[in-house]
Amino acid sequence: METSTATRSTHARSGLRAAPAILLLGVAAACWVITAKRMQGMDMGPGTELGGLGWFAVVWATMMAAMMLPSLAPMGHAYARSGRAAGATAPTAASIVFAAGYLLSWIAAGVLAYGVIEVIRSLHLAWLSWQRGGPYVAGGVILAAAIYELTPAKRLCLRHCREPELLAGRWRAGFRGALRTGVEHGGFCVGSSWALMAALFALGVMNVAWMIVMAAVVAIEKLLPWNGVAIGATVVFIAVLGLAVAFAPGQVPGLTIPM
Repeated sequence: METSTATRSTHARSGLRAAPAILLLGVAAACWVITAKRMQGMDMGPGTELGGLGWFAVVWATMMAAMMLPSLAPMGHAYARSGRAAGATAPTAASIVFAAGYLLSWIAAGVLAYGVIEVIRSLHLAWLSWQRGGPYVAGGVILAAAIYELTPAKRLCLRHCREPELLAGRWRAGFRGALRTGVEHGGFCVGSSWALMAALFALGVMNVAWMIVMAAVVAIEKLLPWNGVAIGATVVFIAVLGLAVAFAPGQVPGLTIPM
């Protein structure tokens, strides 16, 4: 009887410890469903109209939750574990606040990207049209993302984004501390993956198929034990993709060619 009670208690503790990861994965799944429904019937090609800032911010936040929370789940679990080790109360709730702070960094990055794109669009540069220089510009953006993968800044940010030990060193008590740590961690992850998101804009930011691909690339870089292999594979994949978009866009699977 005592053994059975102890076993149930152990299982209950294991379930509580897994709660942050389960919650984040559940939110991500719901956001994928919302995103897929919202994108139906929309222009999914490069140069997609982004709409008003408020509308875009909501769509972008949902997209980032769908794309980034699955690969954040292990770090959310690590943040809760650090809280339990420090004797903090409500470590699961703190890990959710941590995730919210993480998403705030991505929302800020999206708003910045929106501003840059709208400024460029306001210049009415005819050579950016798809019938002229558009494919080469889109391909160049994607190739630049491949080059960024090889920089020291990428390595530094990815290291902070994927290693639980570094996150544990940044742990702070309380919900305010969790939010601050989440924003800080999100900043490192934005620094790691902003070029991949720029490549997504070049492919069509509303393109669900390429959203899934980029989310998978981000997850591989953050979760694969051999990060050198992950980076190398990413560089080759993104470089080939950039060349294909520039010189043979009609052959790129899932790419919607602007009319």
